[in-house]
Amino acid sequence: MAHLGSRRRRALALPAGLALTASLGFLPAGAASAAPTDETPAAVSTDGPKLSYVVNVKGGHGTAKSVKKAIAKAGGSVVIAYDQIGVIVVHSQNPAFAETIRKVRGVESAGATRTAPLTPSADTAIESERPLTAGEAEKAAAEADSDQDPLEPLQWDLSAIKADKAHEKTLGSKKVTVAVIDTGVDDTHPDLAPNFDRNASVSCVGGVPNTADGAWRPGPGESDHGTHVAGTIAAAKNGVGVTGVAPGVKVSGIKVSQPDGFFYTEAVVCGFVWAAEHGVDVTNNSYYTDPWLFNCKNDADQKALIDAHVRALRYAERKGAVNVAAAGNSDMDLAADELTDTSSPNDTTPGSRVVNPRDCLDIPTQIPGVVTVSALGAKGLKSSYSNYGQGVIDISAPGGDATRFQAPDAPATDGRILSTLPGGKYGYKAGTSMASPHVAGVAALIKSTHPYAPPALVKGLLYAQADDTECTTPYDIDGDGTVDAVCEGGKRNNGFYGTGVADALDAVRR
Repeated sequence: MAHLGSRRRRALALPAGLALTASLGFLPAGAASAAPTDETPAAVSTDGPKLSYVVNVKGGHGTAKSVKKAIAKAGGSVVIAYDQIGVIVVHSQNPAFAETIRKVRGVESAGATRTAPLTPSADTAIESERPLTAGEAEKAAAEADSDQDPLEPLQWDLSAIKADKAHEKTLGSKKVTVAVIDTGVDDTHPDLAPNFDRNASVSCVGGVPNTADGAWRPGPGESDHGTHVAGTIAAAKNGVGVTGVAPGVKVSGIKVSQPDGFFYTEAVVCGFVWAAEHGVDVTNNSYYTDPWLFNCKNDADQKALIDAHVRALRYAERKGAVNVAAAGNSDMDLAADELTDTSSPNDTTPGSRVVNPRDCLDIPTQIPGVVTVSALGAKGLKSSYSNYGQGVIDISAPGGDATRFQAPDAPATDGRILSTLPGGKYGYKAGTSMASPHVAGVAALIKSTHPYAPPALVKGLLYAQADDTECTTPYDIDGDGTVDAVCEGGKRNNGFYGTGVADALDAVRR
């Protein structure tokens, strides 16, 4: 996923001139204050930190209109309203804004999307990675078959899901688009440019679509995460570099990560709505939404974030998109009775709390309907870091692992996943962030094979075609004699591998 940290990746820029606070309407000294009206906000506190909120509205357009008036009265400024799903993005410096607006008729839930003010904060370390060396590239190119791209011999992950065999039948359809909702995609990369879908690309940073040319690219010093993910899905089979799982489909970039690396709800909601309305067939989500590792329904703010995600994801699926997401890199059993979260909120000062996974969700991956993906390494075992859980994990795919734990067979030498990096480069990364795009690529192949299949059927085929994989018991990935995780379930569905390992070859069989 993304926070590119020990889990996945995370995510400020706002359009120039965007109003951040409500007008207060100053009067000359001694003048009488006008009585509050729908157009004139009552005096409210504006001495708090400037925060972003989502307000989730019941009913239709009429309700949303009255709620927007109430937002102004409560000291809020509407940034954008996604009336399609009843989600309004608001900025306010009124410390009581959320509490006040929740009492308004027509509001289902409302909450702050962050605990830090609307200013940049420090990024976290990214997932295990390293660049490809010139020596490795030269050796791989010398060993590549005539039908392989030069670096394909180093991509052990393709054969692990039979993508190499699938490519003998088809590379996928240009009519299928996979959106990489992430840190941005470098569409100028020679392996991505042939398959890039500009019309389905955008920056949603700040929660507002920015369609300026290149807005979807990572800026200087920003994460290369999304570009790596995009290559795994759809790097072109063009005699250059690496090959994607579905090298004939289109890929788009929907940038939702701030320059500081955080993924906030308003941007993620924008991303799903954009995907829904621009013909996207599959979305890949290799991140969790900040600042909470788990969002708990008994917390008013966090419940509002869950509600907004549910609305956005359901909208995307109703419009035809299959939503695929990484399970996370904390080696947690997401089906346990309780879990300890020590990293939230990650944008200010984290604390420690015990959460019930049934009421506290890792979003978007645990939103109902999302395809939740665990990671496996080159030996076909659950990756050492991958989250797991019976009834939570839907499917598994290569995400890589430390080579000392799961070394690939020759000619591959690194147990991580090789893919594209900005500036025409290539490099290795490991994480469930890398597993999810393998499944997104297989889903794209299914959609290519069955172009009229709705999302429910694509998901059904994805699970039915997955290769059954038994629990690894005992699971002692580091070989120290201690069990590192316990897998529950049978061969056809269990906590480590879900319905099994994604199968690209079956995906292209009619």
